[in-house]
This record gives sequence, C-alpha cells and structure tokens, in this order.
Amino acid sequence: MLFNSFEFILLFLPLTLLVYFVLLRKRLTIAAKSWLLFASLFFYSWWDARYLPLILGSILFNYTIGGLLAEYDGNDRQRVSKKAIFITGIVANIALLCWFKYMDFFIGSANGLLGTQLPLLKIVLPLGISFFTITQIAFLVDAYEGLVEERNLLNYALFVSFFPHLLAGPILHHKEMMPQFDRLRNKVLNWKNLYLGLMLFFLGLFKKVVLADTFSVWASAGFDATQPMSLVPAWLASLSYTFQLYFDFSGYSDMAVGVGWMFNIALPVNFNSPYKATGMIDFWKRWHITLTNFVTTYLYTPILRAFGRITFIRSLVAIFLAMLISGFWHGAGWTFIIWGGMHGLGLVVNHIWKKRKLPMPPLLGGLITFNFVNISFVFFRSKSLVGALSILKGMAGLNGVMLHRSLAKVKLLSSLGITFGGWLDAIKGKDETWIMVIVALLIAVFWKNSMEIVARVRPVWSWFALLLVIAFWSLLDMGKVSEFLYFQF
Repeated sequence: MLFNSFEFILLFLPLTLLVYFVLLRKRLTIAAKSWLLFASLFFYSWWDARYLPLILGSILFNYTIGGLLAEYDGNDRQRVSKKAIFITGIVANIALLCWFKYMDFFIGSANGLLGTQLPLLKIVLPLGISFFTITQIAFLVDAYEGLVEERNLLNYALFVSFFPHLLAGPILHHKEMMPQFDRLRNKVLNWKNLYLGLMLFFLGLFKKVVLADTFSVWASAGFDATQPMSLVPAWLASLSYTFQLYFDFSGYSDMAVGVGWMFNIALPVNFNSPYKATGMIDFWKRWHITLTNFVTTYLYTPILRAFGRITFIRSLVAIFLAMLISGFWHGAGWTFIIWGGMHGLGLVVNHIWKKRKLPMPPLLGGLITFNFVNISFVFFRSKSLVGALSILKGMAGLNGVMLHRSLAKVKLLSSLGITFGGWLDAIKGKDETWIMVIVALLIAVFWKNSMEIVARVRPVWSWFALLLVIAFWSLLDMGKVSEFLYFQF
C-alpha cells in the first residue's frame, strides 16, 4: 500500500487510528498493540501477500537469535558460543538479502567474467527487505554487545513492522522505538500531535505528487533516451533526477514521521536540507541521516576496529570501504558501487581538507558539493555504465549544444557551432522545464525544510487554511500512478 493512495489516506489510516485509540481508551493496551501489528502486516501484504511469511519468518528468527544473545550466561558447558550464535544470525540475514537482491547480479557478473551462460533467476525484490533486514542486523549487534534489555515479542514485532517506516525507512533503533509504545502519555490521543502530523504528512505528500512526480517525467525520458543528448537536456535530465530523488524520498520520510506523530510515536528525522551542505561531511549529516548513523555505528566503526591501531589514514580507508558497502546496499549493480565509491572518495577528500585546515568559502563549498552530488546521482539512476557515461558525455558538451529555435537569429551563437530547434525534445521537456529546475534549486537551498515549517505551525485559521490547500492540491494530483523511488532499493 502506498502513502500516496486514496485507500491509504481515506480508509486505512483513519480506521487504524480510530481502532487503536479506542482500544487504548478502554485500557486494552495489548489489544491496541496487536491491532497496530495486524494493521502493519496488512499494509505490507497489500503489495503481495506471498511475502508475508518472509517478514514474519525474519522477525521470529531475529527475535529468537536476539533472545539467545541477550540471555547468554557464558556457561562453559554450553555447546555453542555466543559468537557462533551471533555470526549465525548475521550470516542468515545477509544470505536472505543476497538471495533476493543480489543473486542475479552475482550470476550476471560471473557470466561476464567467466564467459558462462547461467540463466538469471529474475527474483522479484520484496518491498522493504533492505530496511527491515538492516534494522534487525543492528538489533543483533546490540544484543551481542549486551545493549538489549526488553524481551517482548509483540513490542519487537511492532518495532520492525510499524507501517510508517516499514517500506523505506527511516532506519530505526530498538532503544528509541520499543519503549515508546508503553509510555503512558502516548496512550492518549494527542490533538496537537494529530494536527502537526497531518501538516507534516501533507507537506510530504505535496513534495511527492506535485514536485517529485513532475521531475520524474523529464528524468525518466532523459535517462531512458537511446540517442545522445546535447548539453542542456543532459544537464536538465540529471538535475531533474537529483530533485526528483530528494523530493520523493524526503517526502516519504516526512509522511512517515507525520504518521508516527499521529500515533504519538516519534520517528527519527531523516533529512535536514542536504542541498544546503557546504561539504560532503556536511551532506551526509543532512541526507538520509538514519543511514549515516547506521553506517557510522555498524560499518565504519567495526572496520576501523579491525585495523587494530587507529590512525588518520586507516580511518579514511574505513570511511571509503563503509561507503562502498553502502553503495552496494542501495542496489545490485556496478553503478551503485561506483556511486558509493564516489561518495567515499568525496568524504576522504573533505576530511583531508579539514585536517590541513585549508580554506573553503561556504558558497564555493556548496557549489562544489551540489554538483558533485548531482554528477554522482547520474550513476545512481542509470541502468548501466554505458548509460551513465552517455549522460555525462552530454553534460560535458561533447554531443554539441542545441538551444531554443528563437535564438537562431543571434549570429554569434551560430558562429560557435550551436544548433537550434527542439532543444528539450530528448527529455520530453517544455519551455518552462528549466524554470522548474531553478525553482526547485531555490526551494532546496534557500527555503525552510518541512520540519522547520511545522515547528512554526500554530492552531490558528491561517495555518489550517494552508493545510487544506496543500491537502487538496496534493489529492488532486494523485490521479497518476507512481511509487516511491526507495522502494526499489
């Protein structure tokens, strides 16, 4: 089920909220949490009920392994060591992810390297598997280190499957989430949280259906183009995807946090105006914040520890390797690995720059960072290395320059070898496409983000009117079918 669907907004969400708080009002706490778990699993099954056993099996397996780790007493008579239990849990989770997400990549790579012709399995990737798997891997790591205290299956299942975050994050930590369902103040309908949650939800919906889906047309046409693109459409295609991805994923995250607020559950904020970043370190403190925290805690730190003595050079190597793995987590393809490697290299350069205390004017730093991120997203979006290089070749002007036919009268431009005609036909663009890109840039760089806007909301008619306008505008634009980009990762 999608957040940007009428069945979710008009049926599922209101019904789930109503029954949940009615049960809590009658002090039926276990029934209320059981209802929320049932609703979350129903939400997941809406896409394909055949994958319900997958997430249930994953939850039961990891809960069992986590329990064995948390209750391990270190008795010498025990036949299996704590480390063996932990490794079994981690390997099983990685194996599950590899089977569904990476088997075709491994087979295709083997065919390319060895000249074999093994058939691809063409396995359909279950929604949310990347997110609920790494969430539970983090749980097992904490259980192994003795950081897990609560042992309640219902709370654990709800922590993993709570529908606002289930399909595309934010990535949760059990210590932040599991206690929230038992706090007394969270068991009463909070009208302020409901009001602010609705505002944040519809701001996110507006980002998705009005902004992101507008840019998706130009981005898809550009990246799916079979003919080389000239300078302007190549740049507009790349920038369209850069803004589509931001408004799509940050919109989803806003909606997830907003729905959480309606249930009095505080999900972590995942975005903080990342295109305002003045360096790659700053960018990753603002972009997909919960992934940054996960990579830092569960990838970078263990890799650095494995090196033994900590040095600056080794920390840079650990950063690069962690981002390389992060890139591969996003998708089964060399383009994602290159994207991860680029960001790892960008972070390394940024750390060296700071270490040497070299100057960097904020405006220049912001310009370099944004363009680096935009170029890296060309690999992130492209279906192949050939496609990515084709886009980059156009962005470099190697396929020539074409401008609007109205500029053909300017002889100076013609003398430079510039051609004129349907300059944006390659991306199915309109004359206002470039204006939309500039407007998106101004919004992303200079406008307040969703959390800053909601922080100013007051229970007055002016804000209520704005909520209605945003809601109706978004609902009117929901006629077209579209899924969130991060569902495919």
